[in-house]
Amino acid sequence: MPSKSHFLDTSGENDPVWIHAEPYSKRPQLPKLTEDLTTDACVIGSGIAGVSTSYELVSRGVKVVMLEARDILSGESGRTSGHLSSGIDSGFTELVSKRGKDGARKAVESHLYAINRVGEISKQLNIDCEYRQLPGYDISQYEKGQDGHEDDVKEFKEEAKIMNELGIKASYQENFAIRGWDGKIDQRDAVTYPGQATFHPTKYILGVLKWLTQQPNFQCYTRTRVMGVEEKGLLNKEVKVSTEAGHTITCKNAVEATCVPLQKLSVIAELKYYRTYCIAVRVPKGSIEDCLIYDSMDPYHYVRFTACDEKDDYLILGGNDHKVGQENEAKQRYSELESWVRARFTQAGSVDYRWSGQTFEPVDYTAFIGKNQGQSHVYICTGDFGNGLTHGVLAGKLIADQITGVPNEWSKLYNPSRMPPLSQVPGTIAHDVEINTQYKRFLQSDIHDIEDLAPGSGGVLNPTTKSPMAVYKDDAGNVHKFSALCPHMKGVVCWNNDEKSWDCPVHGSRFGKDGVGVMGPAKGNLPPADEASEALLKQSSAA
Repeated sequence: MPSKSHFLDTSGENDPVWIHAEPYSKRPQLPKLTEDLTTDACVIGSGIAGVSTSYELVSRGVKVVMLEARDILSGESGRTSGHLSSGIDSGFTELVSKRGKDGARKAVESHLYAINRVGEISKQLNIDCEYRQLPGYDISQYEKGQDGHEDDVKEFKEEAKIMNELGIKASYQENFAIRGWDGKIDQRDAVTYPGQATFHPTKYILGVLKWLTQQPNFQCYTRTRVMGVEEKGLLNKEVKVSTEAGHTITCKNAVEATCVPLQKLSVIAELKYYRTYCIAVRVPKGSIEDCLIYDSMDPYHYVRFTACDEKDDYLILGGNDHKVGQENEAKQRYSELESWVRARFTQAGSVDYRWSGQTFEPVDYTAFIGKNQGQSHVYICTGDFGNGLTHGVLAGKLIADQITGVPNEWSKLYNPSRMPPLSQVPGTIAHDVEINTQYKRFLQSDIHDIEDLAPGSGGVLNPTTKSPMAVYKDDAGNVHKFSALCPHMKGVVCWNNDEKSWDCPVHGSRFGKDGVGVMGPAKGNLPPADEASEALLKQSSAA
């Protein structure tokens, strides 16, 4: 039997901490789609948004078919940092400036709903997923007495005031110190706010999925890659979902719960695409307060905890974000994260896990959830902006409400067809210009000869007379060649040496070292450039 591609399990070479207690081997093995089907709703994607939407629809009696291109939970929901927060990455002062106070208040309400909804469902379905509510702490990146600390404090006080106006019970506490922070670096003073939460995301999602698979109005098919979602008809519209293998799902409504929609532009052009890095460090159980920590750095550091064993917990620290395909300095980023932890928590032990994930920043700091632009029966959920878990849960309710005709006051806020305010037009133009400059890769070559590649590495060979080629040399020295042109908009991919993947710097699509597509908006895999690479791709996709 051919060996299974790691990229069928997850979207990177590095494993996230969540497999420590919930290994890939414990995930359900579900069948491929082998026939055409008709259903009420087709949900594409098996992460938090897809499973949450399926749960809400199935609970209301809607017949649902879920499709997953790879294996269950192989996307970003399995690589998250695991926080459930009502905080928005931009901060609430900035959110109010973009969406107004009423819009910001609805954002808070919807995220608080999502936090509590996870608790409700995990209790209802008896899912042991470490769900617990705890406080969040915003701290300065600067030490007390340093330039910048007082400026942060002024912003904290204003932020706490706005948070209270929006429905979050926040307070600024001078000299506030986090229990267990025993390093010499003194970053006391914080905005504190209760009612946040954390959990074990894959245990939760798999628990909900287990319940779904026991319901008569739910079916799930894996290794079933969707290549098209198209509305048909004039008055009585239906949706045709077509797969790579040639099968069709005919449905009344389709939901693209795929992190980013599988389409050319539209909302795709309104997102910025980032890689973010995480480490999991052993700390003695109970030695540090169980909380969520965020500092003021840009990009900021974020901290939470999960169980390790009887003696230790894991401190999860993330940060050091950068745009997809535009940097390749993972070792330095992991090293900086480790140094940050050890300087503040002297109990820190070994670093057992290092991994990265992907986030999607909307230009107006609000996710796109609801009917896709120009469509009436196709729904999307994208633009998580670092809050993918709460966005995924609230998307379940919002999309289910829209499909079943239940009014929802959040619909306007998250409407994918909303018009951006005039104030953000310059930023949007600058973003578009920056994206278009990534086509400079057509004039660049990472390597000049395949012999330049060390085993276990890759690079783009760009001969002047031919199309650029993505070349990967495996650990045994075998060479695998693929087109370096992203199937989405023909950007030239970049080699990600940390996750052993091909990443597109234009709109963030990603592919495994074996060409397997792991992140949209590209729908398919990287086209193989020779018969041996084609065989590898087929083997990796079907193993």
